Amino acid sequence: MKKNNYVYGILIFMLITVFIAGCAPKGKDVYYCPMHPTYISDKPGDCPICNMKLVKKETNTETKDMHAGHMAGMLMPSKEKAPQEICLEHNCTMKGCPMHIVVDMKPGEKISCPVCGDYITTENSKLISASEKKQTNTTVMINPDRQQLIGIKTEPVKVRLLTKTIRASSKIAYDPELVVVQEEFIQALNNQDNIKDSPLKDVIARSTAMTDAARNKLRLMGMSEGQISELSKTRKADTSLYLPDEGESVWAYLAIYEYEIGAVKQGQTVEIEAVAYPGEKFSGKVVSISPVLDATTRTNQVRTKIENPENKLKPEMFVNAKIIIDLGEKLAIPEEAVLDTGMRKIVYLSKAEGFLEAKEVKLGQKADGHYEVLEGLKEGDIIVTSGNFFVDSESKLKAAASGASHQHGQ
Repeated sequence: MKKNNYVYGILIFMLITVFIAGCAPKGKDVYYCPMHPTYISDKPGDCPICNMKLVKKETNTETKDMHAGHMAGMLMPSKEKAPQEICLEHNCTMKGCPMHIVVDMKPGEKISCPVCGDYITTENSKLISASEKKQTNTTVMINPDRQQLIGIKTEPVKVRLLTKTIRASSKIAYDPELVVVQEEFIQALNNQDNIKDSPLKDVIARSTAMTDAARNKLRLMGMSEGQISELSKTRKADTSLYLPDEGESVWAYLAIYEYEIGAVKQGQTVEIEAVAYPGEKFSGKVVSISPVLDATTRTNQVRTKIENPENKLKPEMFVNAKIIIDLGEKLAIPEEAVLDTGMRKIVYLSKAEGFLEAKEVKLGQKADGHYEVLEGLKEGDIIVTSGNFFVDSESKLKAAASGASHQHGQ
C-alpha cells in the first residue's frame, strides 16, 4: 500500500512539473510599432516617431530576429545570407530608408511583408544594394515621385549677371550750414591770393592755416576732394543746398547702412522716388561719401546730385532712393536655396535615385534674389531651390528616429 502511494506521489509531481513548464512564459514580452517595425520596446506605450500605440509581438523568437535585424540594418529571415536584398515596405521605392525593413531573399522567393501582409518577390520589389543601404548624417533619401508631390524643385548652379540694389531712406538737402562753410573756404582762398606776395611770412602762414581748416571742415561735412577742388576753381557756394534756382539740380542725402556701404562708390547711378509724385522717378549720381559713420544709427551719409528740371523736389522733402550696382558675372545660386543655421550656410545637392546631400557653402555678396558662391559648389551642380526646409526637417526626423532606435538597442 505504501509502495502504491509512493508511485502515485511521483506521478503527481511529474504531472505538476510538466504543467508548470507548459504554462511558464518562454520569454519577455516585446512591443513594436506597426508603422515603424524597427522600433521595439519591452513595455507597452507610444511610438516616439509617430505616436502610434505599440503592438505586442506574438512570439519572442520573431522579436529577437527583428531586433538583431535592426542593429544590422536588415531583417534576416534565415541564417543563410542570400545574394539579393529588397525593401519589404509596401509600394516602397526608397533606397536606404532607415524606417523600412530590408530583407535578404533568394531570387524568385516569395515572402509575406511584416507590415502589410502582402506577398513580395524579387520580381516586384525594388532591389537595394548594400552600399546604398546606409544613410549618412549629411544625406537624406526622398523618393523622386514624392519629391514632385511635395513641391521640391531643383536647378543647376550657373554663372549669372548679378546686380545689387541698395535701398535707403533719403531727404532733399536743406543745408545752409554747409553753404556757410563753403563761403568761409572761398574767403580764405581769396585772402590767401591777396597776400601771397606779402613779405610777412607769418601772415601768409596764418592765411594758409585758415584755408586748410576750412578745407578739413568741408571734408568732415561730407564733401569729396573733387568737389572741394571744383569749389576752389569756381569760387561760388552751392546755393541749391538751401534755395535751388529754377531747373537747378538738388542734393539728396542717403543713409546707407554700415554693412552695405562697401558697395557704394562715387559716380554710381541713383534713382529717387517721391511720395508727392507717385510713379515718377528722378535720376542722379553719387558725388561723395561721408568719412565718418553715425554711431547711433550705424549708417553712412551718402551725398547725391539729383536732376530737378521742373523744381518738383523741394528741400527737406523725404524721398526713397535706390542705388543699382552691377556686380558682373558670378557663379551664383538662388537665395531660396540657402539654409542659414547661424553658424554655417547649407545647400542640398540633388543626387541620383532621390538622394539629397547637405553641402556647406561659402557665399559672397547677396545680389537681387541670388548669392555669389565663393566655395562649395561648381557650375552644373544640381541643387534644391524649393522645399529645402522640408528636406532639412525630413533629414533631422530620420536622424532622430535612427538615434532613438539605436539608443534603445544599446
